[in-house]
Amino acid sequence: MIDRITSKDNSLLREARAVRDGKVEEMIFVEGLRLCEEAVNSQLPIHALIFSDELAKKPKPAELIEKFFASSERVAIVSEKLLASISYSKTPQGIVILASRPDMTEEHLARRQSESPLIVVMHRITNPVNVGAILRTAEATGVTGAIATENATDPFSPKALRGAMGAAFRLPMWFRPSYAKVIEWCMQHSVKTVCADLDANALYTDMDWTTPRALILGPETSGLTPAEIEAAGAAVRIPMREPVESLNVSVAAGVLLYEAARQRDHRATK
Repeated sequence: MIDRITSKDNSLLREARAVRDGKVEEMIFVEGLRLCEEAVNSQLPIHALIFSDELAKKPKPAELIEKFFASSERVAIVSEKLLASISYSKTPQGIVILASRPDMTEEHLARRQSESPLIVVMHRITNPVNVGAILRTAEATGVTGAIATENATDPFSPKALRGAMGAAFRLPMWFRPSYAKVIEWCMQHSVKTVCADLDANALYTDMDWTTPRALILGPETSGLTPAEIEAAGAAVRIPMREPVESLNVSVAAGVLLYEAARQRDHRATK
């Protein structure tokens, strides 16, 4: 059964806004046909499917919407104007899903690791655009898992989710451990930690990335503290020509992770 919602004060729309704004911890807000399809394909419990009557008139979206019905506990159709009242983006994409938050525990991350894990650690990275971009690059380079520490932005916030382009649904993640807990976990699982540091002596190309590794990336503005760098097993830098002093953290992640992928692919072909 499809509910037709005509009032902005409807309880489902209020719930959608609360989820969008991060006020409902156990749920995530997914917007847009592509991301909604990723959420459904990942077999997350779907609490609500909300779409506009305009989108439902288009043949291809209508096929996908019909496919989503079977996975959704509740289905509602609204006007474009009401959809805009819950949308996160400036240009509403016509469809929103409210889904259960995926498992983001230590146990889930550990269960999904290979014999030679490559993990990216986002420590105190608060820009959701960067978090999303890092996750997308991580999946593209064969990273086996991601960790966002207790002071990092939520990888399932709407803006991070959009930047990750579906990678967040596929990469196993651990959310909100302390930095000390991450270092301890890596030691317990024989994963060598390496951090990105502007003042490191070693170049990133000198590092052996073929062993089990966790790449630690620090916050965009200040970077890792001296104590955090010291706690990691190693540090590497990306050489830059003057007067450039630093790279955007997502760009740096791409440089480092593609070097790790290059070395690992080379080893695999020997």
